[in-house]
This record gives sequence, structure tokens and C-alpha cells, in this order.
Amino acid sequence: MSNIRWDRIPFVASSAHPRAWLTIQHNYQLAPNTIEAYGRGVENFLSFCADAGISYEHATREHVALWINEMSNRPLTNPNTNRLRPPNTVRHGQGLSNSTIQQRLTAVRLFYDYLMEEGVRKGNPVGRGRYTSGITHPVVEERGILRRLKKLPWIPDEEQWLNLLEIIKGEGVRNRFMFALQYDCALRRHELCSLELGDLDFAHRTLHIRAEITKYGRERVVVFSENTSLLLKGYLPRRRELSAKSGALFLSESRRNFAEPITIWTWSKFMEEVSSKSGLDNLSTHTLRHLRLTDLARANWKLQDIAKFAGHRNVNTTMIYIHLSARELRARFARSMASINSWREATIREKLYGYS
Repeated sequence: MSNIRWDRIPFVASSAHPRAWLTIQHNYQLAPNTIEAYGRGVENFLSFCADAGISYEHATREHVALWINEMSNRPLTNPNTNRLRPPNTVRHGQGLSNSTIQQRLTAVRLFYDYLMEEGVRKGNPVGRGRYTSGITHPVVEERGILRRLKKLPWIPDEEQWLNLLEIIKGEGVRNRFMFALQYDCALRRHELCSLELGDLDFAHRTLHIRAEITKYGRERVVVFSENTSLLLKGYLPRRRELSAKSGALFLSESRRNFAEPITIWTWSKFMEEVSSKSGLDNLSTHTLRHLRLTDLARANWKLQDIAKFAGHRNVNTTMIYIHLSARELRARFARSMASINSWREATIREKLYGYS
């Protein structure tokens, strides 16, 4: 399992309780992306506290509310690098997205749960709010302190997709192969960058995604296309030039990390550059996964099959792509219109022509 990148989270690294908490989460064998998100969330809150002259041990709900307001109005940054994006990528002056803020609130909530268990403080300033639902049988329920917005993921249209391919065409064979493989197999960023040579079955064009590199610890086997297989054949000689050893499938070609396994940051940086070249501000390392799963829904794959292909733990997550493809809406519309048309024609026959 990869180590924690303490250099990316200096406030967490230099504070006893945050460092101990994140180390425990790492030792629990949580997915690297989860550890990264937890560290980034707590780091951001500690940074806010330092700027505001607040001790995180004594932070209140008022301080958390100020933090939420600050995140909602700050200039938009790349969540992977914390660098400011170009001005044209800021969404009408808005700050961080609702999903990013929710993710960071979750990390800080869990951190304060730890502080309560350790006896450092009594209450959790990011604790969930309470509300009463129902009229005849009122029930007190919990909900997050910030309203959660659920938006459909962005995917490129046909023209944008062709523009993307034109840009990727000019890249080196490794990046072209990675791009095609991520789309074909609907891979998450960490899954893509963690692949090893032994995960490939060349004869059957299948890819074994090991449990330890998945988000939910569920291994799966997926198929990639013949075109991607040709890119693989083109990449293997370059891979052997970099290193004759087995192990990581994708190796760095930079002078600083020559022949070392590439990191998720390498792929994020590449996709960020493609986003800039294409003018597609919403393009991310997850876009190809979204597009592939939507295409499977468009091809009338069954819900359970798409969920298995994606490695989803809950089919409710998979429903996003069914709705995004408009498959259900189209089928429902056709059925309802057929029923309405039949009724409409029957009434015309009866009333205007005098027979049923």
C-alpha cells in the first residue's frame, strides 16, 4: 500500500492529533484515494484555522460555518494540486463544488469523532443537524449541515469527443494507450495507475483489476477492445526500453522519476493539460469512466451488468448512467405515448366516426 504523502499536507504532518488520526486510517488499509481525500480535507480546515487564528481543538460550529462560506466563495482551484485554475474555468465566480465541500466536511467530521474518542473535546462541531419528518408519526432524523446537491456527471458530446481524440493523437504511445484503456475498462484513476503487467491477459484481451487497488476491495475482470490491444502492442517495446523488470505497467519517463511507476498525480497533470488544450473545463480523470458507463447504458446493458463492470458497491450509483443515457426516459416516453395515442384514436373513432 502506498505511503502517505506528508509533503502535500504540511499542517496535518506537523500536528500530533491530525497526523495520528490519518496514520490510523492508513493502517486500517483504506483505499489510497480515501486517505488522500481525508488528508486534503483536514489539511484545508487546519489551514483555514491557522489563517483565522483559531485552534482546531476549540473550533465551534460558527467556525465551521465560516469555513464552509470561505470554500463556497474562494477562487476555484484544481483539487489535485491546489493551484488556481485559469480564470476562464471559474464557474461564474463560484467556489468549490458542493461535492468537494461535502467530501471535506466528512473528513473533518470523522477527525473530530476521533478527538472525542481520545477525550480531547466533548462535542463535534461538524456533527449532523436534526429535523423532524412526518406529520402523523413524527420522527427525528439526522442530515448533514450542508444541503447535498446531486448532479449528473459531465460527459463530452460527439464533437467534443472527436476534438479530444485529435489532441490525444499527438501524444506519446503510453498516454494514448492509457487514455484508450481507461475508457475501454471504465477505470478509476488509481486503478489505471496501479496496473501491473501481470494484470493483462493478452490472448483474451482482458484486464484483471485486483481487489487491493479498487475502491471497495472488489476485484473484477473486464475486456478491452482490439484497437486498444494494438496500442498495447505499440507501448510494450517502449516499456521494455524503460525497464526489463516486471511490475508496474505504466512507468515514468521524467528525469526525476525515470522508470518509476507513474503516480496518480502524473495522470491528473496530463488530463489537466488536455483540458486546457481542448477548452473542456469539466474534463477530469474520471470523465472517461463516466463516458464508458454511459455508453454501456446507451447500448442497453442491464443495470446489474453495468454495476459489475464498474465495480459499484450499490446499483443506485449505477442508475446515474442509466439516467444520463436517457434510456429509461426514452423507453418510458415511448410506452406512455403509445398508450395515450391508442386512447386518443379510440375516442376519435367513437365520437367522430360513430363506432368503437
